[in-house]
Amino acid sequence: MPNQEQPLSILIVDDEPPARARLRELLADIAPHFPLEVVGEAENGVHALSLLDEHSADVVITDIRMPRMDGIELVEHLGNLEKQPDVIFATAYDNYAVQAFDLNAIDYLLKPIRAQRLQNALEKVRQTNRPSLPKLAAIGQELRGGGRTHLSCQERGRLLLVAVDEILYFKADLKYVTARTRDREYLLDEALTHLEEEFAGRFIRLHRAALVAKNAIAGFERAAGDDVEAYGWTLLRGIPDRLPVSRRQWSLAKSFAKGS
Repeated sequence: MPNQEQPLSILIVDDEPPARARLRELLADIAPHFPLEVVGEAENGVHALSLLDEHSADVVITDIRMPRMDGIELVEHLGNLEKQPDVIFATAYDNYAVQAFDLNAIDYLLKPIRAQRLQNALEKVRQTNRPSLPKLAAIGQELRGGGRTHLSCQERGRLLLVAVDEILYFKADLKYVTARTRDREYLLDEALTHLEEEFAGRFIRLHRAALVAKNAIAGFERAAGDDVEAYGWTLLRGIPDRLPVSRRQWSLAKSFAKGS
């Protein structure tokens, strides 16, 4: 629960400048009666997470439908922040209301927003000690009709975003999963089975410990007869890494090679 004596710090997230301006005006009207400060504005979830990495906020007021990263996916990533803000959805669409509360949102405001309704939502932040935001990829996937656009991880106290379309493969190692792009590796707190389900159209499993992006596969080669690590190897475009193919998945690899 935010400190009752400090102004409530608020981040506005909406892809439409007039909508952000409207929220600023409403918050300015509320401020004399309800201490608050707007600490920033963002046009999508990626921008919002970048701002929150530099300056925390007590509340994020966010639209749902936005380009690059929508409000639902933004909430999924907020759960990885050390200081998790409360969330108020503000949108023109009322068909997301039930799912909004499934995502632990404080409130759901339907545009056009009225000042008193907004103040009521902010008062809930003062009154409520919310549990941590959950990682609800399944709900987000249902609302979006697809998987996340980005994955996130903590590194040296910072939240890093990894664009899914830049990931060449996922590789499981003990309790973590490594995501490899052309430039570097990222250590994710994700389950390989969940990633496989979420991104089934983009990645295929050729080994129990690895998922490979279909468009990253350059080819396959059989392993040497004395190779105990794999029955075969996946060759990747642009990087020298090779990924193992299990005996069980070798026929899938061959069929994929013929069809690609």
